[in-house]
Amino acid sequence: MYFTDFDFEDEVLDALDAMRFETCTPIQEQTIQPLMDGRDLIGVAQTGTGKTAAYLLPVLNKLCRGGYPDDAINCVVMAPTRELAQQIDRQLEGFTYFMPFSSVAVYGGNDGQRYEQELRGMAKGADIIVATPGRLISHINLGNIDLSRVSFFILDEADRMLDMGFYNDIMTIAKQLPKERQTMLFSATMPQEIRKLAANILTDPLQITLSLAKPADGIAQEAYICHEGQKMGIIKNIFENESTERVILFASRKSKVKDISIALKKRGFNVGEMHSDLGQAERDEIMFRYKSRKIDIIVATDILARGIDIDDIRIVINYDVPRDCDDYIHRVGRTARANTKGRAITFVSVEDQQYFRRIEEFMEQEVPKTPLPEELGEAPEYSPTKGGRSHGGKRGSNRKEHGGRNHGRRDKSRREGGKPKAKKEEVAAPKPAENKAATGNNGEGKKKPQRRRYHRRPRRDKGQAPSVAE
Repeated sequence: MYFTDFDFEDEVLDALDAMRFETCTPIQEQTIQPLMDGRDLIGVAQTGTGKTAAYLLPVLNKLCRGGYPDDAINCVVMAPTRELAQQIDRQLEGFTYFMPFSSVAVYGGNDGQRYEQELRGMAKGADIIVATPGRLISHINLGNIDLSRVSFFILDEADRMLDMGFYNDIMTIAKQLPKERQTMLFSATMPQEIRKLAANILTDPLQITLSLAKPADGIAQEAYICHEGQKMGIIKNIFENESTERVILFASRKSKVKDISIALKKRGFNVGEMHSDLGQAERDEIMFRYKSRKIDIIVATDILARGIDIDDIRIVINYDVPRDCDDYIHRVGRTARANTKGRAITFVSVEDQQYFRRIEEFMEQEVPKTPLPEELGEAPEYSPTKGGRSHGGKRGSNRKEHGGRNHGRRDKSRREGGKPKAKKEEVAAPKPAENKAATGNNGEGKKKPQRRRYHRRPRRDKGQAPSVAE
């Protein structure tokens, strides 16, 4: 289906032509017309399927037809992260190039100049506000924004917002809006919390569900079953055979992101890192350098799993397996966007095998396993244990990893319903953190009796609210 098949105003069609938007994605094809008809809607589709255009185009088309106040905020778009808010705002700039509409992005982590820009935009009644929940709540509490005449309320990546604990903030914002409005909720998944939220803020919504939580067809997935110490060697082998350009490498912890980044730089790779320890200006600089091809590889936490719009990412590497299936879907969804092709490579260590098996079952497909390069040695066996820790590895690895022979006997006694017997002459050693307190300054001598200590919480003055970070 083509965008010209819809009854769009000339200004919208001119913008689509300038941005070379011709054919609709499935989510756009099924949601644009109901939204133009004024229906409340729930759109469930995987990341990278064009949801932003699916909700922005009908709203802009209605604003082009008129009938909305010039001095009021007409549309509020909620996004879970500042990166996604920035992405939506940039796409708005393209769509509104031939339209006399204004928009302002409202998110935290900015300097005073940016804050003043937000205030001016809200005071003058920007047509569209793109905001993160925490920042918008701050402006509401300070009386900086009037939402009483909003006609369109949009929640993008609603499941992510609820994962981040923004349910109460969203409900607070919704109470500031008029009851007569059009509400749209878009999400990659549809858990019970989303259904609860939808029931509270939408009116007789139409639900469109497409390819729920499945990677795009253009993503070639593969996995390496490996030991932790073999992962850097796999990366070196991969990039000996192909270009390092347009790569994102995900790790689950920011400490590991920093370590991987240092290791790759020592090996001569052109690397940048992205994690929550960086300020907003530093994040923007990294993304600018990556988009302008001054950086080949970004090593990142899940802060980049959502909220970036780069169409030519070739390879996504999961240095470790995410614990949540949805996080895997969003990570690999950074590649093969806009009907392109891409690769998603996951390193599966012994400890991660059960989590990867869970992801395979969630996707209802088995990811092909790529053999390790010969120079890296023997790979562990892929034998995930459903519901428990994986015991991958060969030739007695269970005994080595889990404490020797006694480990098996302890497990057996538990399975039989009893408790492991302790030898009378053995005394449990104190934990390292307790040694100093128990034995004196030098850790020698007899144990001192432990006193029970009672810790009181610091008192808070009346009326003082606990601090909340966005």
